[in-house]
Amino acid sequence: MASPYLCPNCKTNRSRFNIIEQVAKSVKLNPQSGEVVEEYTSGTMDPFHIPYKGPSQKIQCATCGNVDEEITFIKHAEYQKG
Repeated sequence: MASPYLCPNCKTNRSRFNIIEQVAKSVKLNPQSGEVVEEYTSGTMDPFHIPYKGPSQKIQCATCGNVDEEITFIKHAEYQKG
């Protein structure tokens, strides 16, 4: 279900936002060169590699540029409703 947003930074924008889709790519890098040595999939993670558990999307205010999690924008809109 859709929820209204309010930017927690500029506190005026309620209508213009960018939805940023996040796709995590798990890799092992060469410490000297920074080149990708190995790409991990969910079935091939080594025991020392923690999989990404963050949000699948973030929201950016298209007025001031603030980027944060969606729940932050939703909660500010709920708080300012009354």
